[in-house]
Amino acid sequence: MSSPLRPDILALQPSGLARIFELGRGVPGLIPLWLGETDLVTPKFIRDAAIAALEDGKTFYINARGLPALRQAIADLHARTTGVPVDVARVTVPGAAMLSVVSALQCVANTGDNIVIPAPIWPNIFNAARVMGIEPRLVRLEEDWQAGRWQLDLDKLFAACDARTRALFIASPGNPTGWTLTRDEQKAILDFARARGIAIIADEVYGTLTYDGSQHAPSFLAVADPDDALFVIAGFSKPFAMTGWRMGWLLHPRSLENAFEVSAQTNNTGAPNFLQYGALAALSPQGDAFRADLLARCAKGRAVVDDFLKTQNRIRWLKPDGAFYGFLKIEGLTDSMAFAENLALSHAVGVSPGQAFGTDPRDESYVRICFARDAANLAEGLQRIAAGVAAL
Repeated sequence: MSSPLRPDILALQPSGLARIFELGRGVPGLIPLWLGETDLVTPKFIRDAAIAALEDGKTFYINARGLPALRQAIADLHARTTGVPVDVARVTVPGAAMLSVVSALQCVANTGDNIVIPAPIWPNIFNAARVMGIEPRLVRLEEDWQAGRWQLDLDKLFAACDARTRALFIASPGNPTGWTLTRDEQKAILDFARARGIAIIADEVYGTLTYDGSQHAPSFLAVADPDDALFVIAGFSKPFAMTGWRMGWLLHPRSLENAFEVSAQTNNTGAPNFLQYGALAALSPQGDAFRADLLARCAKGRAVVDDFLKTQNRIRWLKPDGAFYGFLKIEGLTDSMAFAENLALSHAVGVSPGQAFGTDPRDESYVRICFARDAANLAEGLQRIAAGVAAL
């Protein structure tokens, strides 16, 4: 008898991030540089707002697209950081940012279609496509050691598209590389997508975590029209230290306003009521001050890593433009998972294996760390990584 279960679902395996986390999280004294989060707890004023809402009985159903005040505050955040006015009708708060990714994919692709994705990339993105029966096509960024940054070959990106391509998924600033698109690259991508009838799903979760002094990394909002097939993903997890809250949002074409009334109800019936009041507090002036403090913490961590790598012969990086990750290239490394396992068990430091972020064999020479941490703790973690490299 044939099985009713989809073979592509049966073939799914936990990512390298999940595997190494489960292996090493019980190691005494381990310094956890593997997950994408700061070591700061969510600020008290945000927690207090959610607690007050819970105590006030905010436990009932609400509009599945989010509290009107929260959606307006999100639109206002984009306006003051990107300089682009955003119609609140384009804002939906379905729950976690990953749910926003899934919602965007539901709008553009069917089983058998494909999406094209610059990589290395956070594995949940291409796995979300696989779960939905969509083929993820990864186009690897190129290391430009002379220029000191990752580069996207637009010709390769466009050549990967065919008649079944429904979207380009662009994460900028990116995870794990910190690579960031330029405004000219965004314009070229948008022109191509318009001409081919392809949507753009722009992951801008790390948009405000950029190190050039701007309020926001270049955003597709600044080059696109409100009616373009553009979906911008953002969230509270990274800039507000709210990873465990699972609160994100997306901006979508105005034409999908009614569709998202149904989509949000179907997928999740909306984000939890009382948690949205905590999210609303995060978008207050206190939240802006916290974002600035977190960015300063990340900038310090970035400098700690950069200074450390200048002392190393076998470890280097392309200094990230944004986000809070170091994608470290290690000379002589050919099995990033085995190396990450050894670091966790023998050196008490957690890193993410490069193989988790794509399918290109060149990624095996990399590991990812998160530098949004206490500087002294980070420095000790780096010393432990160096000890592991020395033993290779």
